[in-house]
Amino acid sequence: MDDQNYFVHETAVIDDNCTIHNGVKIWHFSHIMSGCEIGENCNLGQNVVVSPDVRLGKNVKVQNNVSIYTGVICEDDVFLGPSMVFTNVVNPRSAINRRGQYLKTVVRKGATIGANATIVCGHDIGEYAFIGAGAVVTKTIPPYALVVGNPSKQIGWMSEYGHRLEFNKEGLAICPESKATYRLLNDTVEKIND
Repeated sequence: MDDQNYFVHETAVIDDNCTIHNGVKIWHFSHIMSGCEIGENCNLGQNVVVSPDVRLGKNVKVQNNVSIYTGVICEDDVFLGPSMVFTNVVNPRSAINRRGQYLKTVVRKGATIGANATIVCGHDIGEYAFIGAGAVVTKTIPPYALVVGNPSKQIGWMSEYGHRLEFNKEGLAICPESKATYRLLNDTVEKIND
C-alpha cells in the first residue's frame, strides 16, 4: 500500500492481500477484505463491505450501505444502488455453517441494480440489464432487460444509456440519446449499430 494510486478515507479498513487498482475511491467506514480485487476507477461509497474473493471490474460504482459477498463478480461499468443486497447462500441458518455452499452471481458489463433491490444468489444479471429499485431477483436476467417488483418481472428493455427501448413492428428500436439501433428477436435484444 506504500505506492497506492487510489484514495482511502481514514475510517475505512483495508485488510492485507487485497488488489486495489489505480483511481479507486473508498469512502467512510468501508471494509475491504483479503483476497478481493477492485478494478480501476471504482468508487465505493460509505459503509460498503467487499468480502473475500469478490471481483469488481473497472468503473464500478457502489453506493452507500452495500455488502458484496463472496461469490459475487461485477464486470466493468456496473452500478450498485444504495442499500441493494446480494445473498450468497439460498438457505441460511444461524446454527449451520454453509461457507462451502456459496453460490456465484455474475453482474455483467454495464448493468444497473437499483436502490434496495435484492439479488438472490446463483442468478446472473445480463449486460446492460436494469433492475428497478426494490426489486427481488429470483432468476437469471437477460441482457438489456428491465425488471421490477417482488418477485421481479420483466416489463421491458433498456439501452446501454439507460433509456427504455420501444420496438416497432419490425422489432427495431432506437435509443433516444445515443441513436444506437437495437433489434428484438426471440425474446433477446442485440445492439446492431452505434
